[in-house]
Amino acid sequence: MSDSHFTSAILQWYAANGRDLPWRRTRDPYAIWLSEIILQQTRIAQGQAYWERFMARFPDVESLAAASEDEVLRLWEGLGYYSRGRNLLAAARQIAAADAFPSTLEGIRDLKGVGDYTAAAIGSIAFGLPAAVVDGNVYRVLSRYYGIDTPVGSTAAKKEFTALAQSLLPADRPGDFNQAMMDFGAIQCTPASPACLTCPLAATCVALREGRVESLPVRQRPAAVQTRQLVYVYLRCQGRTAIRRRGAGDIWQGLWEPLTELLPGVEAKLLRQGVRHQLTHRTLIADFYLAETQQAPALPDGYVWIQEAELDNYAKPRLFELLLQSLD
Repeated sequence: MSDSHFTSAILQWYAANGRDLPWRRTRDPYAIWLSEIILQQTRIAQGQAYWERFMARFPDVESLAAASEDEVLRLWEGLGYYSRGRNLLAAARQIAAADAFPSTLEGIRDLKGVGDYTAAAIGSIAFGLPAAVVDGNVYRVLSRYYGIDTPVGSTAAKKEFTALAQSLLPADRPGDFNQAMMDFGAIQCTPASPACLTCPLAATCVALREGRVESLPVRQRPAAVQTRQLVYVYLRCQGRTAIRRRGAGDIWQGLWEPLTELLPGVEAKLLRQGVRHQLTHRTLIADFYLAETQQAPALPDGYVWIQEAELDNYAKPRLFELLLQSLD
């Protein structure tokens, strides 16, 4: 099968099997950009609800640009990778300041939080720019179909697969082809147990012919998962509690958290021990405590007192939410 036949087969498959998603029913670059940022590290099944909430709360880039960081991060809670939420706000302010969404690849890539993949996705879908996307789905489909064993994640693989995807891109339908490749990898050519028996590319797929479907794509060894011990102390004093905003250079930058140490002279009750919370490259193991006092103790640097009733106004990591659930 020639490259043109590959492209045609993928587009025909997409016409019959593509996912009906709300951001695909518009050419509004704001809505498309928002979906791409949310879906950078999030599955569609989870991300769609967040996209709908953001569109309802911030229907255009101007309303998002006018929001506070806490507003955005509260709406982002549960998605993880909170730098995406901060970058979303920064990029919205870039767009609002320019009075228009950028319509070139270079302009889109200049937005905070946008890399080559996201720029190609937005540019091709919203503006018809001839830029191929290369993500995990695309690596998998192309490596299997063409029998490419260059390790995914390497510089050589990015260059090789980007050039190949670009050569397959139809000039008149770049957005459709990019979305077709994403869906084909997510639905048909899946990581495990791909549907080879019903695949329109089965007759000419190198991996299927050579019995290498399960071994492609070749992956580099993943980074080791680190374990980190934490202590979370909910300090309660006459209807108030103490929290601080996390700084740069660590997980959950900009989010609020409770005390991370037991205070001298303040009695604390152990609520839960060894609570596990999994991040991508880190396992957190936390002990939860409740400290109640009538006399306000001195707080470590960076902490502030707030009314307990106001906690919902502060963006918090999932681990803090788990501590709050332990108070019930």
